[in-house]
Amino acid sequence: MNRDRLNALADEFRALQDDIVAGVENVEAQHGGATFVEDAWTRPGGGGGRTRVLTSGKVWERGGVNFSEVEGEASPGLKAQMNTQADRFWAAGVSLVLHPNNPHVPIVHMNVRHFALSDGTSWFGGGIDLTPHYVNPAEATQFHHVLKGACDAHDCADYGAFKAEADDYFFVPHRQETRGVGGIFFDHLGRDGASDAQWDAHKAFVFEVGQAFLPSYLPLVHANVDRPFTEGEREWQLHRRGRYVEFNLVWDRGTRFGLVSNGRTESILMSLPPEVKWTYNLQPGPAEQDTLEWLRKGVDWAGKPVKPA
Repeated sequence: MNRDRLNALADEFRALQDDIVAGVENVEAQHGGATFVEDAWTRPGGGGGRTRVLTSGKVWERGGVNFSEVEGEASPGLKAQMNTQADRFWAAGVSLVLHPNNPHVPIVHMNVRHFALSDGTSWFGGGIDLTPHYVNPAEATQFHHVLKGACDAHDCADYGAFKAEADDYFFVPHRQETRGVGGIFFDHLGRDGASDAQWDAHKAFVFEVGQAFLPSYLPLVHANVDRPFTEGEREWQLHRRGRYVEFNLVWDRGTRFGLVSNGRTESILMSLPPEVKWTYNLQPGPAEQDTLEWLRKGVDWAGKPVKPA
């Protein structure tokens, strides 16, 4: 592991966290809302991070933007998840989830990261995805256009492939529905071996994705944050959050990695919403059923989205 290079990379991830937090706080400030509280922590096995959490804001009910840089011995569980026999690991990145108050503002998630192993293997990964409580096809297309632009600016990125990976990854098998309208997801960039030039190219793309977060998401916030909503729409929001929880606790690899690497549980579970609801055999209304019909793989969000049959 090239420690000088990894230390510099960690500094860039910290700066990205700062930029995103400032952008989100600026929106909250426009509505007289809350600011993030920082919780700096250390990991007993090595490393630590900065968890920044926003609670009871005017725009977001809960949000977290986390930086972590952890290292140590690779546990058996970690070796199994990462398919390696390396004895030590290093990982750093930024992850975020924002849960809005208004049901017409989507939930959003982003993660950008780098892993390095003591056997010399290393790779980048990450992605952004959008989870509307009510799917607005025009807004989903707007969101995907920004992500496609970020991919198109880099030869090492393939929007079509990364969009398909997001469809597959952010899928809830036991519900047979996607978590939302997807986005992009990529992993193991460079794991098969990369020259210094390729490593730099992968890093540049990953930070392009990180920097695309605010312009891809904030226009959707500004368009919807002041829209009125009904008690029924709030109820639906709480149930859609339940689907979000199901995915994160059952299927999400990042959650599993954090737990098997003896990460900080409070920071790992920061992504869960403060209020959520499950109702036995819930019967959706027409608007809610319309959203459910969009939650399928393969929708051409960056082109001409057509509701799956």
